[in-house]
Amino acid sequence: MSSLPPTEMTLPTRGGLWGWFRPDPPAAVRVTNPDEVAAGYRRGQMKVLVWATLGYALFYFVRKNLSIAMPVMGKELGIGKDQLGLFLTLHGLIYGASKFANGFIGDRANARTFMATGLLLSALANIVFGFSSAVIVFGIVWMLNGWFQGMGFPPCARLLTHWFPPKQLATKMAIWNSSHSIGAMTIVVMCGYLAGYSWRLCFFVPAAMAIVCAVVLFLTLPDTPAAVGLPDVAGTRLADDHRPTDDLTDDAQSPEAFRSFVGRHVFGNPHIWILSLANFFVYTMRYAVFDWGPTLLEETRGIKLSTAGWMLGAFEASGVIGGLAAGWVTDKFFGGRGARVSVFWMFGCVGAILLLWRYPGKSVAPYTVILCLAGFFIYGPQALIGISVANLATKRAAATAIGLTGVFGYASTVLSGWGLGLLVQKYGWDRGFLAMFVVGILGTITFIVAWNAKAHGYATDDEPPKRGFEVIRT
Repeated sequence: MSSLPPTEMTLPTRGGLWGWFRPDPPAAVRVTNPDEVAAGYRRGQMKVLVWATLGYALFYFVRKNLSIAMPVMGKELGIGKDQLGLFLTLHGLIYGASKFANGFIGDRANARTFMATGLLLSALANIVFGFSSAVIVFGIVWMLNGWFQGMGFPPCARLLTHWFPPKQLATKMAIWNSSHSIGAMTIVVMCGYLAGYSWRLCFFVPAAMAIVCAVVLFLTLPDTPAAVGLPDVAGTRLADDHRPTDDLTDDAQSPEAFRSFVGRHVFGNPHIWILSLANFFVYTMRYAVFDWGPTLLEETRGIKLSTAGWMLGAFEASGVIGGLAAGWVTDKFFGGRGARVSVFWMFGCVGAILLLWRYPGKSVAPYTVILCLAGFFIYGPQALIGISVANLATKRAAATAIGLTGVFGYASTVLSGWGLGLLVQKYGWDRGFLAMFVVGILGTITFIVAWNAKAHGYATDDEPPKRGFEVIRT
């Protein structure tokens, strides 16, 4: 006989995190009419999908603008590739740490206020960066920006896993994941022209747009279904949840209960660790192409910066298609098992890198096609890793699990930023391409190791949730 936790739990007391970022409480009036519940879900899901996608795209406006500004900054201010690469590495490392730390907060914080605050702070960091000229100031401000950027993904993970059932999450989260490409594609094209006037405009203009978007997010985004009087989304009941259905308010768990849950469902799940390692390799390839793409195309192919911006825009547009296709294939044919789909996408990714490396011509059109192939195949695994770990960790710890993958993902900037910059500075782009090819092979192998990962961590039809005071036999 084993004693079970009580069904009644209380919300955390106000103070600290639970001040400005305290989750919206459950609505006083609960919607029970089936038609009204269905309509409420449709409205809430549409708001979440649209505004979380657009909002996270704006985070890219005030992060990936540096990639286009770098060549002009380097020439105007006399900054070397190794120093520019160090900016990317320091930013990425801080961003990864922030994504991990804020994952713990994001799982239990108000998604609306958390996301809007992060975007606003990042915009302010961009304004300071744009007014600066000293290398030390650039480094400090961009590291701060990395921390603020880590406040973007956790609230999105909370929103998507609370508003969509696990059987739809791969498709819906793939749609949201297009925000990466939408934001990056738009900003590289925009800054390709802004840099022609002044590299500082690459920071001022996106910052102004981000401030406006932060206000819209604060006024528009809902938090959880319970906050608007709706029941929990079907299929998000855990097998070891002993509370009656009416008591399933996720934010009601105590800090101790949350830490215990995270320990079992995130840090105790070996497949989440394997997928986190895979994220290291995927992000190395993704940022090596994106961050160094303009410099590579200008120096090795003689392509001017404004054209390179459009080519990287095509890379990101293809990433949208690749991510959507990977999510649809995962739900339709692989029962939500994203690691398996990622194996096939990674084979394509390695092939695209090989083409980018060995294709002998210098024409814009062939390289644009090759970049499109690279974007299609890179963004599939990039989307599926977050989807897979969110489903495995469940809606209660999705942001924490994604934060863990972020530590590995942005640790990759040691290779894709500073490491690649130093390698190319000393030995040329040929060695840089070889390093990217090896990274792609290692990533493919890692996904193969994760082949047997489950689709999700929720209760299944053949594994009904246990009821309170039930006898547990071991």
